[in-house]
Amino acid sequence: MKAILQDNVQKLGKAGEIVEIKRGYFRNFLQPRGLAVLATKGTLKKRDEDLESFRRKIEKAHNEAQQLADKISALPPIALNVKAGDTGKLYGKVTNKEVCQLIEKNLGQEIDKRLVKILGDINSLGTYKVQIKLTPEIQAEVQLEIILEGTTLKDKEKATEEAKTEEGDAKSDESEESEESEEAIEE
Repeated sequence: MKAILQDNVQKLGKAGEIVEIKRGYFRNFLQPRGLAVLATKGTLKKRDEDLESFRRKIEKAHNEAQQLADKISALPPIALNVKAGDTGKLYGKVTNKEVCQLIEKNLGQEIDKRLVKILGDINSLGTYKVQIKLTPEIQAEVQLEIILEGTTLKDKEKATEEAKTEEGDAKSDESEESEESEEAIEE
């Protein structure tokens, strides 16, 4: 006897599969529990229609997830203000929930915090990568800037630019001094 499984049955098959089973097993166990229906022309046709609608639903969800991943990947680096010590070590821990709220705020769309995975431990100020796994196949990455409370991302960028220019000035001063010392040695 052939039956169509309505739900996953251990040691028998998954939902939607057509299985060959004994009449007693079907009549006494599967049918009363709603785990299977008899495989007739009508139920087979309904099964095919259900599978097609299921495929369309999965395809639509996949496309939506891909669009969301593209939006997330297009986000600029996200800044999170935290309290930190003089050495840059954080007080407390940055959680998935905080990161998720930041992404939701910048994106304008709700994201489940269980989908957010922080790559590496966030224990000091700096830049970190955050991965959002929307489906097993689709994931997106966004940069997370951990900055000191009371500052903004623009302030941090200015400070790094100033540090680079000071570093460049220091190198040029050193090169001038070394040239002067070489000239003094030659004389």
